[in-house]
Amino acid sequence: MSTLQDDRSAADVLAWSRGQVEPALRAAVDSLPPATKRIVAYHFGWEDEDGRPAHADGGKAIRPALVLLTAQAVGGTTEAALPAAVAVELVHNFSLLHDDVMDCDTARRHRATAWTVFGLGPAILAGDALLGLAFDVLVASGHPCRGDAARMLGAAVQELVDGQLADAHFETRDDVVPSECVRMAQLKTGALLGCCAALGALFGGGRPDQIDHLRLYGEDLGLAYQYVDDLLGIWGKPAVTGKPVYSDLRRRKKSLPVVAALSSGTAAGRELAALYKQDGELTDAELMEAAALIEAAGGRETSQAQADALLAASLGELTASGALAPAATDLERLARLATRRDY
Repeated sequence: MSTLQDDRSAADVLAWSRGQVEPALRAAVDSLPPATKRIVAYHFGWEDEDGRPAHADGGKAIRPALVLLTAQAVGGTTEAALPAAVAVELVHNFSLLHDDVMDCDTARRHRATAWTVFGLGPAILAGDALLGLAFDVLVASGHPCRGDAARMLGAAVQELVDGQLADAHFETRDDVVPSECVRMAQLKTGALLGCCAALGALFGGGRPDQIDHLRLYGEDLGLAYQYVDDLLGIWGKPAVTGKPVYSDLRRRKKSLPVVAALSSGTAAGRELAALYKQDGELTDAELMEAAALIEAAGGRETSQAQADALLAASLGELTASGALAPAATDLERLARLATRRDY
């Protein structure tokens, strides 16, 4: 699977997916109580802070696209998989609302985060509401596999939470090793993307072996995505990421490239460790120095190489699943987009 066969870009695929999912997503959100709905509508970019209609960036929506495409890839329909696509987008945004609070992030998708507008408690509760709503959407779908789907999504949420907890603990530790960091990323990001691909295949009527291969496709893609996301957290342009420059370094986050650098045994790695242990906030000059040290210690190159290797593994699982065209081509496009985002 090395040659893309038509002119549809990854951006076209995502636009198609959003067009399929957004009406059902809005309908689900409309069922929330008014106070919660207001926060959620702001977070999704549908309204401004005063409740007026808005058209802000709602994110790439890669996860629901994976659900719809994997359903097609096993011979199913997007209509059958739509409830699962809505459910995973709700779960993803539950995690984002909580993540912004945990990380004290003040910007997401080029606008103020929900907690900075509505408060910590309301933003957390809005995230909780999205999590509950996700399972309601699955159960209400009436799909014969909805029970299995709910258990599958529930397991992915537990893994996601475990990964987020590990990520938070790493910020207070000086002895994080690469294997721990990779495991954290597998849980935090890989589990949900793997679940997305498996749910789509399940709702599309795929065979057990197809569901397994597509889950692995998603898990490998998810870990690759996290490697690239961590690179963006250091070197990403605010115009691309929607976050301040060096956002991860300001919190001394133990991201994948940082841990690779700290564990490199190089002089640059030791200098980075000393910088990370300093008291007080890092200055802009120190943040620039930290980024340069990570690169000098090989953290940037190693992370991109790992992302490339995981992309290859992901595409291997996609081929092994026997995914049908044209969905297989679109799934390859999404994988390549996720691992080669602009800095």
